[in-house]
Amino acid sequence: MSHPGAPHHPWLPAPPFQRKVRRVGAPLAVLILLATVVGLIIIGLTALNPIGAGIGLVLSSLAMVVVVLAYVWLDRFEPEPPRLLAFAFLWGASVAVVLSVILGLYLESLIVRGDAEGVSAVSVVVIAPVIEEAAKGAFLLVMMTGRRRRELNSLTDCLVYAGLVGAGFAWLEDILYIASGESLGDSLLTAALRLVMAPFAHSLFTTFFGIGVYFALHRRDASAKAGAVLLGYLAAVFTHALWNGSSLLGVEWYLGVYLYWMMPLFALAIVLGVQSRRREQAIVASKLPGMVQAGLVTPAEATWLGSLRHRKLALAQAARQGGRPARNAIKRFAGQVVELAFVRDRIDRGFGDPRVQAMLVEETHALYAARAAAPVLQAMAGYRGGR
Repeated sequence: MSHPGAPHHPWLPAPPFQRKVRRVGAPLAVLILLATVVGLIIIGLTALNPIGAGIGLVLSSLAMVVVVLAYVWLDRFEPEPPRLLAFAFLWGASVAVVLSVILGLYLESLIVRGDAEGVSAVSVVVIAPVIEEAAKGAFLLVMMTGRRRRELNSLTDCLVYAGLVGAGFAWLEDILYIASGESLGDSLLTAALRLVMAPFAHSLFTTFFGIGVYFALHRRDASAKAGAVLLGYLAAVFTHALWNGSSLLGVEWYLGVYLYWMMPLFALAIVLGVQSRRREQAIVASKLPGMVQAGLVTPAEATWLGSLRHRKLALAQAARQGGRPARNAIKRFAGQVVELAFVRDRIDRGFGDPRVQAMLVEETHALYAARAAAPVLQAMAGYRGGR
């Protein structure tokens, strides 16, 4: 039996509609476990150096709040599930850090001779970038599996997850380095170098891995997928190694790499992120006419669903009509339209396997449910974007 009131249109999946499966997210137990690991590490650092750990915790947290908010801002048009965003940050701050420390010490014991004093150049330039970028990038490989794959709809999604993994890693690593200072002055100097000059560094490195994953998702051949991921990983390792190596060559090299390599890359990453979000809007806008023909959205709704600015105005209009509940209902409805548009885009690009076709059924069903839960849409029937 078809869904009540569901029109039959070639753009839509054939009836009957299936029940909506549970949303993609991270198990609460996993998040608690990872947070516990992070907490135990910080407790251990505090026991060893209370002042340094306290300074590191406060200053690193302040810096990473800025980084995280930047990625939340980038993720505004198609917000990712909050639990997955938390999972990304906690992965970077726990799994990636722990793996990097353990494997780094092990490889250094094998490669670097025991009589080497201090931190070796091999460890800084080779071992650390190779292991750390693999440990951070592993989260994106996890995201490519199972139901989590459906959340990687665009380059923006890949950039956001990569950036938050990098932010989590940088947050705890910065605390570790600041807490290891022999004096208050050393801790503050380390904080200035790491948190003022390069708070986005780890996120920037992992961005290359995220770009590789994005291109892999658009390839059919397994070898092409692996090649795209490998190239992204190697680019992340190279950039990380160049940044680490510059610190061993003196202040001039460090500032030169910072000004002529890191800053231009950072600017390009910003441009890439903004352009990717605009492309998200373009994809949704291109699918809205089909949704109108299928009876999923009205012509008036289509005028504000495809633009972040117009959608923001529509949310304000909904709030005037029915307060925060109405605004939240419109926000969920608009988000579901975006989800359905991306699934449809995947099919139109030739990736409509049975799993994706099933997703189309689910997202269509969810859109009907979102409309039913937003009676304010009736009050906004005549509202058009751009007013």
